[in-house]
Amino acid sequence: MAFLTDRKRVNGLGSAKSGTAQHWTMTITSVALLILTPFFLGIVGSALGSDYAEAIALLGRPVPAMVVAVYIVVAMHHLRYGMQIMIEDYTHGMNKKIAIIATTLICYGLAAGGLVALMQIAL
Repeated sequence: MAFLTDRKRVNGLGSAKSGTAQHWTMTITSVALLILTPFFLGIVGSALGSDYAEAIALLGRPVPAMVVAVYIVVAMHHLRYGMQIMIEDYTHGMNKKIAIIATTLICYGLAAGGLVALMQIAL
């Protein structure tokens, strides 16, 4: 049995020095999503009852296409940070690094795929 004080037990663990930046990123993306979601749902909702040509024409206009593009980027960025925080809290060792890399690649891949699809529709 080791006789360690509480301070000795936590010595060297320290803070990650990135918690505040992650908190602000999550807060800013949350507020951005709070503002963008009604516009995104309005655009998608107006295209629900229409046929293919009308939906393509809707996303061919600049303002709806930009709203959808910004929504995709912000949502995937928010998803990546949220998943990274959960992985850092509940996973350890090499699995943690692999999971963070995989999550980052998946989120950026989804964002890139969504933006490419949107550009193909809009242009």
